[in-house]
Amino acid sequence: MTTDAPRRLRVLAAMSGGVDSAVAAARAAEAGHDVTGVHLALSENPKSFRTGARGCCTIEDSHDARRAADVIGIPFYVWDLAERFREDVVEDFFAEYEAGRTPNPCLRCNEKIKFAALLDKALALGFDAVCTGHYATIVERPDGGRELHRASDMAKDQSYVLGVLDDRQLAHAMFPLGDTLTTKAEIREEAARRGLFVAKKPDSHDICFIADGDTQGFLAKRLGRAEGDIVDESGAKIGTHEGAYGFTIGQRKGLRIGTPAPDGKPRYVLDISPVDNTVTVGPAESLDVTALTAVRPRWCGAAPTGPGTYTAQLRAHGGETEVTAEPVDGGLRVTFAEPVRGVAPGQAIVLYDGTRVVGSATIATTDRARAVA
Repeated sequence: MTTDAPRRLRVLAAMSGGVDSAVAAARAAEAGHDVTGVHLALSENPKSFRTGARGCCTIEDSHDARRAADVIGIPFYVWDLAERFREDVVEDFFAEYEAGRTPNPCLRCNEKIKFAALLDKALALGFDAVCTGHYATIVERPDGGRELHRASDMAKDQSYVLGVLDDRQLAHAMFPLGDTLTTKAEIREEAARRGLFVAKKPDSHDICFIADGDTQGFLAKRLGRAEGDIVDESGAKIGTHEGAYGFTIGQRKGLRIGTPAPDGKPRYVLDISPVDNTVTVGPAESLDVTALTAVRPRWCGAAPTGPGTYTAQLRAHGGETEVTAEPVDGGLRVTFAEPVRGVAPGQAIVLYDGTRVVGSATIATTDRARAVA
């Protein structure tokens, strides 16, 4: 009795120059697929080298990706998507902070660049799938459809930043590292065994287009410094700032408030008002959120038709919390089983049914257990 051999796919492997994407490309090639490597040139001025473990998309990274492709034995190209990246990710980043929201550029990049601009170009050139080094799993359903699930190793799971992918994008996605129950050290050991120079290369962290990690300085260069008031929950002025865009809901450090709280406890950013350039601070309990409304939902499959019980993740490295969610007026209404803290408009909420990613939406408004003045 014979069995059908796995289909050989034409795969475009997005190679950042890091260890994960290099090992993913190597695994795809080892599985018998026809793999071509591509490095996305996303910086309009990629002349500076990364700073420690920060940054990406530099000339150094493109060279590292090319060397990895040579070792794997696959063709390699550099595609210039810098203008598209600037428009869809960097400009969106500025606009969201200017509006008092806290964006997640990694989600936006996956949605607009890696699985939109890159995928569209790949399909037009006859490729079947785009391969990346993300830690997430794709499960084939009996009807031929595909589901996005968490990685086998929860410690490395990156499904949160992939929650923006729809059915069409999932149909052409490949994540060779997703079902790997290994440590990052073992991934590096695998890279070394394969002769990949990037085996010891440090991971990039934070926001890739802010190489020095100074988000506030990066925003200030574009948006300018605009002094405003820091007020308490009663509206009393207790300090000043140089730009409301430099703060995010739940922030504790860097407030530079000279006047201590009456109870001596730390204060946190509760609200950001770009209209009057005011930042409101208060005690941790005022951060408790009981419900939220989210916009621009994207479903990894069929959209829910009514209320349902799920778990939700509110940040890339956050835990899960139980929620009830229902599509309402083209958006999403979410109620938490227990109050949660540090929920910032502009961030994504990703819904899960077990390990399956149901979909995501962008947080627009929150309901507080204690109203902020």
